Amino acid sequence: MHIFTAIFLSFVAATVVVRLWLSQRQINHIQAHAARVPDAFADRIALTDHHRAANYSCTKLRLGRVILGWETAWLLIWTIGGGLNWVDQWWSGFGYSALLTGIAFICSVTLITAILNLPFSLYQTFAIEERFGFNQTTLKTWLLDLVKTALLSLIIGVPLVAAILWLMNQAGDRWWIYAWLLWMAFSLIMIWAYPAFIAPIFNKFSQLEDASMRARIEALLNRCGFQSQGVFVVDGSRRSSHGNAYFTGFGRNKRIVFYDTLLESLSEDEVEAVLAHELGHFKRNHIKKSLLLSSALSFVGFALLAWLMRSGWFYSSLGVEAASTHAALILFVMIMPVFTYFISPLFSAMSRKHEFEADEFAHLNSDYRALISALVNLYRDNASTLTPDPIHSMFYDSHPPATIRINHLEAIASGGSAD
Repeated sequence: MHIFTAIFLSFVAATVVVRLWLSQRQINHIQAHAARVPDAFADRIALTDHHRAANYSCTKLRLGRVILGWETAWLLIWTIGGGLNWVDQWWSGFGYSALLTGIAFICSVTLITAILNLPFSLYQTFAIEERFGFNQTTLKTWLLDLVKTALLSLIIGVPLVAAILWLMNQAGDRWWIYAWLLWMAFSLIMIWAYPAFIAPIFNKFSQLEDASMRARIEALLNRCGFQSQGVFVVDGSRRSSHGNAYFTGFGRNKRIVFYDTLLESLSEDEVEAVLAHELGHFKRNHIKKSLLLSSALSFVGFALLAWLMRSGWFYSSLGVEAASTHAALILFVMIMPVFTYFISPLFSAMSRKHEFEADEFAHLNSDYRALISALVNLYRDNASTLTPDPIHSMFYDSHPPATIRINHLEAIASGGSAD
């Protein structure tokens, strides 16, 4: 066994063990606190809603463990099991050019992987989400979304893969710099284009019609010095009763989007506070910071790929007999999550810090009590657990736990420490 094969298998085993351990900790912690609503929410959330959130969270965690086992098995089948090598040899037998062979190889692996994961998507939507009263989609809509996603992948993804493979084959030793520049240009274009051209393919977006609410929002935007194409309402209720709000795009395509389900459950004060929080992400430069971090990480990633693809052991130790640019690319994409899993708490911590900063901005520009009330409604309506395990939360949660977040808002409102 090659030493890199042993390292790879060790990381796979360690990742699986830690993920299962964290999942069980989360289940145990949620169940241990399911009988009693936390004091901070005792007068705001009914015990029945608390039970529902606990059951929903644990059900998703148990499905996640099944998915983990399935995905891990297929990762090993694709790599040391020789799956990628078989697909590569099959396409190579047709005698196509290196570029066409590479495109066909990557598209085949991607398609097979997507098909293998479809049963879990179906079960998540039509079993779990249905059981807990969230699913609003039909099989027809689900299938149409699937077709639209596949077509977009062909129209957008295939040319991008083709361009990167061409650079890997033709641009010399510095190909990875050009590929990184292409990737960054593509990312910026997608951020700009998504709200105006891609998202409307799946959902209907309309300007907020409520005159009173629109006037309050415009006043808030003016106070914060924020200009955008407007505040939009998306018909999220077509697929789910979950509520959310988000900020998207940049330049002239900046948009603030509310789910229609969210607007139905919040008062005007609460909507204004949620919007102030979303504006906080923009005003505190979180989008720019995330983009810069993504840029730096992708730069390192392309440099690492350029080094690995020149090493014969990289292919042979992962079950691929013939070195090629397309095999290097797909191997790199498949195995990197295994090696980067243990730094995920760093990114979660950064995201939680950004949430705290956005809450602080909302406190300065709206009623913090309305934001707390809105958060409580969101936790209840989305069946989010109020009692996550601290270590599980440290690894995964992009938002601070409910109690910590609300305590933080109350602390800064009273002039105390925001820690």
